[in-house]
Amino acid sequence: MKTYRGARTIDGIQVTVNDQPLDERVDIHQFTDGGFEWTYEGDAPQQLALALLADHLGDNEQALALCSRFTRQVIADLDNEWVLSSADIDAALNDDD
Repeated sequence: MKTYRGARTIDGIQVTVNDQPLDERVDIHQFTDGGFEWTYEGDAPQQLALALLADHLGDNEQALALCSRFTRQVIADLDNEWVLSSADIDAALNDDD
């Protein structure tokens, strides 16, 4: 199981997967050139959603198809510091809201 973490630090935004930097995955789609963000709906949070889903699912097309919904359901509601497990992401993807 993977663990994803995000934090706002004195050095800026940091997002990791198993303590390694998470790739922004602009190779799939570039919503923004400003990096990751969260706590609201927008381009930078959607880039985070895409990167998380691409890493978690291992399917770039599916990640792109689901990232808008995942942004609304999960990314927009994250706190300044957060942790998501693979199980958390699966649960959110299986939630029909």
